[in-house]
This record gives sequence, structure tokens and C-alpha cells, in this order.
Amino acid sequence: MRDLNKVMLIGNLTRDPEIRSTSTGQTVASFAVACNRSWNDQQGVRQDAVEYVNIVAWGKLAEIVGQIYRKGRRTYIEGRLQTSSWEDKDTGARRYKTEVIASDLILLDRAPTAAGEISQNTADTKPTSAAASAEQPKTAQPEDRSNREPVAAGDVPTTEVNEDEINIEDIPF
Repeated sequence: MRDLNKVMLIGNLTRDPEIRSTSTGQTVASFAVACNRSWNDQQGVRQDAVEYVNIVAWGKLAEIVGQIYRKGRRTYIEGRLQTSSWEDKDTGARRYKTEVIASDLILLDRAPTAAGEISQNTADTKPTSAAASAEQPKTAQPEDRSNREPVAAGDVPTTEVNEDEINIEDIPF
């Protein structure tokens, strides 16, 4: 039997992604997602907790994240856990950081307009899917809202939009 290291999360971005390039020219995006959970304690009182998870995306996926991800956006993330360790220069203590290395991302909400509200004219458009792998990049495609399965770009219905809105066919990926 093989080992398995797979993570699936749904949450909201806590900050805008930080996009950088390595010395070899590889693009990397870093951001965090807040995942909420609720439960009832032994007395039946509802309890809430938030888990903040650091996410890292590489290559084409990182470029897509830089283009469409913003603080507050709701997203589905699939990837693997990776823990790195180092020695703190000041204290000499061993430090650890666990992150999710993203392999697939799907935006679950619609992009707000410049005024920060969702436009009524875009109600029939589909959310954006950014599916890519750090090893073998794929391209992001619009996604069918009913079953969350990616569809070909040509299958996306067009809607009338005013000139301040983005037409999904104008997105370069």
C-alpha cells in the first residue's frame, strides 16, 4: 500500500496573495485561508473555531493566483502538506512551518465589481476554476456551477455586460 498526503480545504483568503519569483525564475504565490468549523459541546452550546492555513502555489498556478485571487474570496484548495524546519538565528531554537502546497484551486464565489458588489448582469456566468499542478501546469477554465466539473472555455455562455465588467472570454487563461 502507498502512502497518501492529500489536503482538501474550503475557506476564505485572509490576505491578498504575495507573488514572488525564485532566483531560477519560478513564480511562487503565498497566501492564507481561514477555515471555520462549528460544533456543539457537551452542554449543547455551539462552539466556533477558525483554522488559518498557509498555502503555497508554484508555476502557472501561482501566476493565476496572482491574477484572480484577493482577500475575502472563497476558494477550494487541493494539495499536500509540507513541513519545513530551520534553526532560529537569534535563539538557536528549532522552528517548524507546515504549509499546503496547492495542486488545484477553484474559486467558489464571483468576483466583485469595482464598487465591491456582485453585478446582476453577471449572475449567469460561471465561477473561475484555476486547476494546475506544480509539476505539470494545466490552464484554468470556467467551471460549471451545478456539478463543479471543469468545462471547456467554448462551453461558457456569454452574457451581456456593460463596459465596466469583465467578459469571461477576455480572461487570458
